[in-house]
Amino acid sequence: MTGLLTSPVAVDAGRRVFTPHTPVFSRRIGVRATIVTASALLAAAAVGIFALTLGDVVFSPGEVLVTLLGMGDPRAELVIVEWRLPRVLAALVFGLALGVGGAIFQSLTRNPLGSPDVIGFDAGAYTGALIVITTMGVNVASTAAAALIGGATTALLVYLLAFRRGFTGFRLIIVGIGVASMLASVNTWIILNADLRIAMLASAWGAGSLNVITAEQVAIATCVIIPIGVAVAMLADRMHLLELGDDTASALGVRTGRTRLMLIVLGVCLTAAVTAMAGPIAFISLAAPQVARRLTGSAGVTLTASAAVGALLLISSDVLAQRLFAPTQIPVGIVTVCLGGVYLVWLLIQEARRR
Repeated sequence: MTGLLTSPVAVDAGRRVFTPHTPVFSRRIGVRATIVTASALLAAAAVGIFALTLGDVVFSPGEVLVTLLGMGDPRAELVIVEWRLPRVLAALVFGLALGVGGAIFQSLTRNPLGSPDVIGFDAGAYTGALIVITTMGVNVASTAAAALIGGATTALLVYLLAFRRGFTGFRLIIVGIGVASMLASVNTWIILNADLRIAMLASAWGAGSLNVITAEQVAIATCVIIPIGVAVAMLADRMHLLELGDDTASALGVRTGRTRLMLIVLGVCLTAAVTAMAGPIAFISLAAPQVARRLTGSAGVTLTASAAVGALLLISSDVLAQRLFAPTQIPVGIVTVCLGGVYLVWLLIQEARRR
């Protein structure tokens, strides 16, 4: 139905098929989605500015804005621009990427549990990073490359195991959960057999953290995420048509197999780009699309709203991670996992009530 909401007139073999009342309903959904997206982005920006004011040296929001405009004193520029701003930008950019990645997989699987962290891609990226960390030591470039390879390999394995004369979202989720459980055991075994210092570093990375993120890492991740986001936007209409089912999508001219594979690759790349720089940050990919869907009132996931909500969730979680036990800073992944557990329980209760 989502595809028809975005495309009120479908063309099939030269015939025009009209859906009653769809244009009005589609317009309402579009306006509401735009409002939700804009509101979430503004809220994320406000939380980001608030985060720049916090720390051992406290600044007012006015001082932060003046400094960001290049008119602050050298001390403020050092603290706000060089020390704090990369972390805030990382939370916003990574949240956008995770929100879109989760929306892609939940759309393909047609299931609110179909997010990259649930179906094993984060676990695979962690396995790749662990192998490098425990054998070669901590190195940003090699760890990032290993995480990318691990996530991509896991995605390919899950896809091949789940493909049986066609593709079903439920099968992908079940296979993904099984692969993720096996990889979690492998990851635990690797950490237990590693040197204590290396094991502690690997465990900290595996929690998902923005504590030591640098401007260079943010720039690299952004250069990867932007072109992937553009490619996803170009496939958005076809992604929504896939929600109607393969037969309907094929009748409307969508090459289902190729489109689905391209979307999976793009979704994995978005998640892997974040995991490579900050470790596996759970919950954002799972919750952002569903929160966005409920706020917009859409029948399916909305990419832009999911991205904006993802940014808001991650920057808010990171502020909590910084200040909850100040001056000790905990990994943001710990906060997102706690919130994710509460959300998952609520989601299961909602599903039980429907039955």
